[in-house]
Amino acid sequence: MKWIYIAAGILLYVKMMIMPNPISEGFDISIVEAVVRDSGVPNAVSGIIFRNRLYDTIFEVIVFTIAILGSYFLLANEKPTEKVYQFTDPPSIVLARLGATITSLVSIELAIRGHLSPGGGFAAGVAGGTAIGLIAITSPSEWMQGIYQRWQAATWEKVSVLIFIVLAAVTLLGLEFPDGELGTLVSGGIIPLLNILVAIKVALGSWAVVLLFIRYRGLL
Repeated sequence: MKWIYIAAGILLYVKMMIMPNPISEGFDISIVEAVVRDSGVPNAVSGIIFRNRLYDTIFEVIVFTIAILGSYFLLANEKPTEKVYQFTDPPSIVLARLGATITSLVSIELAIRGHLSPGGGFAAGVAGGTAIGLIAITSPSEWMQGIYQRWQAATWEKVSVLIFIVLAAVTLLGLEFPDGELGTLVSGGIIPLLNILVAIKVALGSWAVVLLFIRYRGLL
């Protein structure tokens, strides 16, 4: 049987190399140009995520929220780690906190200008979560937990999700903000705001998960 599979693979490879790909005719503009024109933002990826497939993006945010809740449920009956070991040598602390500073600045940049350049809410949230993780591996878990509770990060995370769902639902109903001038910071209608909300959600959710796993499983 394996010779049949090998022959089929060779034939498929020959087909891809020899037979030309069908080219659609009758289109005067490219798909990317059409997305940019309709969404009002130069970053076509953001236009697709927050406009053309906004319905899918809503559920992606909800799935991420459910994953965080699942982490709490999974570790609810676990016994907290008695002692969490962090990096204590000065070079590691300096490098980790320098990296956290850089990634946090990148996170803010991606959240604010994600609709104008490569990036966006999800990338900004990942960068923010990375910054928090770098701080967590060099700081006491009690201190990180205290900051998390003092700034009510869990509440802000839930509020950002609710606002995102409401604004996305309003957009799906056909009510849109003015597009503004293409290429400027205030452009793309509601897309920049959705970018910022997703960045907040992903960063704060990552913070919660990092604290949770460090508390119950130690430094990963």
